[in-house]
Amino acid sequence: MKQLQLLPKKENALFRRHPWIFSGALKKTKLSPQEGELVQVYSDAGDYMATGHYQIGSIAVRILSFAHEEIDLSFYTRRLQAALDLRIQLQLWDKPEHSMLRLVHGEGDFLPGLIIDLYHTTAVVQFHSIGMYLDRNMIYEALKHVLGVRLEAIYCKSAHTLPFKADLGAEDEFVFGNSSDTIAQEYGLSFRIDWIQGQKTGFFIDQRENRRLVEFYAHNKRVLNLFGFTGGFSLYALRGGAKEVHTVDSSERAIQLSLENVALNFPKETRHTAYQTDAFDFLNGMDQAYDLIILDPPAFAKHQKALHNALVAYKRINAKAIRNLSSGGILFTFSCSQAVSKEEFRKSVFAAAAQSGREVQILHQLGQPADHPISIYHPEGEYLKGLVLRIL
Repeated sequence: MKQLQLLPKKENALFRRHPWIFSGALKKTKLSPQEGELVQVYSDAGDYMATGHYQIGSIAVRILSFAHEEIDLSFYTRRLQAALDLRIQLQLWDKPEHSMLRLVHGEGDFLPGLIIDLYHTTAVVQFHSIGMYLDRNMIYEALKHVLGVRLEAIYCKSAHTLPFKADLGAEDEFVFGNSSDTIAQEYGLSFRIDWIQGQKTGFFIDQRENRRLVEFYAHNKRVLNLFGFTGGFSLYALRGGAKEVHTVDSSERAIQLSLENVALNFPKETRHTAYQTDAFDFLNGMDQAYDLIILDPPAFAKHQKALHNALVAYKRINAKAIRNLSSGGILFTFSCSQAVSKEEFRKSVFAAAAQSGREVQILHQLGQPADHPISIYHPEGEYLKGLVLRIL
């Protein structure tokens, strides 16, 4: 295994156990590790610091272990078992009314570059680093060992999550078993999951607890679910007794799935209407007020260079939503952009509220659920931010 050495005084971040080593912290070397190759990192004084996957770019090493250990099948089995043990402790495992969860959440589960979501008996795996992709066969074997008979299929959905310059030829495909059972449960509601064409791994599991909160507030309200995807928030609003629910998304496939999901849970439901259109266009054309609006847009900023435009977009859409809420109405507003901090997101919403001239109260400050854990050493992992506001 090739060894890399830190520049003087660059080991402090590793003493704080941050899982990334940036390229500017490493001494230049003639060793030239291949992208995705396992490397060991040593301090300037020659002390062992960590082992991780090397990659070309700003983040040069994603750390797998701070211990001097082999990164092999046994390593991945231990890490996946620890991840499963947490989900068992959270009472998310093996419940008939609840059959989807995030099993591995990258750095939060000390496996940077790896995402695994479980839908009933199918595990959908996404690799976000070349190193993890190169270790994929060990990860698949570890997954089969840890999940046992519960696992019937593994679907790799990484064709668009790996760096395209690596030209790995990754395809979205079943790598173990096969499954046509695309229905999973969340708190007793059934959802048809499209892991082949859908966004992310097929569903936004990270909004689970926030959807339940919408159910709490929805009774007898006119609800607008913008960027509604496959209707997750809409179903909870219907179960919560909403008077009327509108789902808006620009994707024809998402709208189709939202209608299928409503029919799965509420046959012959007349309170729900779906619109395939742009969310901004829908808000601009509205001629009526809603009692509850959900704003859950895609990431407006995927990197720091897009931050300014993202904050402008958050301000703009929140201002439009606030103007279209009835007095006493409730706004659920979110950002899933890792590049946008909680403080920056809140300032954008504050600016939108001030622009409206209305009185606004914060009722809840929301985030991601416990099966999307955040390493205390990796604050960047806190990507989902949300506010629940009351508009007077």
